[in-house]
Amino acid sequence: MISAYTQDIKHQEDELAIQYLPAVKAMAFRLKERLPSSIDYMDLSAIGTEELIKLARRYDEKLNDNFWGYAKKRVYGAMLDYLRSLDILSRASRKLVKAIDYAIEEYRVTNEEEPTDEELAEIIGEDIEKIHDARIASTIYTVMPLHDQLQVGDEGAALAKIEKEELINVIKKVLGDFAEREQLIIQFYYFEELTLKEISDILDITESRISQIHKSVIHKIKESVGA
Repeated sequence: MISAYTQDIKHQEDELAIQYLPAVKAMAFRLKERLPSSIDYMDLSAIGTEELIKLARRYDEKLNDNFWGYAKKRVYGAMLDYLRSLDILSRASRKLVKAIDYAIEEYRVTNEEEPTDEELAEIIGEDIEKIHDARIASTIYTVMPLHDQLQVGDEGAALAKIEKEELINVIKKVLGDFAEREQLIIQFYYFEELTLKEISDILDITESRISQIHKSVIHKIKESVGA
């Protein structure tokens, strides 16, 4: 009798997970759209599915009347944890990312477009494979929450000491100094989770310019806290 009851509960939990599996796959697909080709959609989907099953098996409808409302943030968080576990930015590549960002800004002044990996390798005097890997790492990190991105680089130690509420106030103040279009870019990217291409289509500006504005916001936030 107890065994049959246990099996029935387990069946209900698995049915709950199966019901929301398409939502997890869609979430993984949307996240993958914002990542470089080296990140596998199947890996993200598998991580999300595993987390979904765990959540379904400990879900208590008496405490949460909406399973997906309870699970959505946790499933997405599991996918981000997976990306963090890749250790995508070593100290060496962080320095290279900063050098690349500076070189790109300088290049845009006269060319109005981003340089290729080959051109960057020549400008910086670095191996093209290292340039390629550093740009991939930088792209992966842009899908992380703002707080994660602010911990990247040698300035991270200073930012890690700041209370969360203080950091939120700094971010609000910095965004308030930007034009409405630039604020929209941050809102679309971080809160609506749109891709650069989708934002480009909505605002009619290039993906390269969107990337530039994003990096400028991060830089100004770091400056504002003296990092």
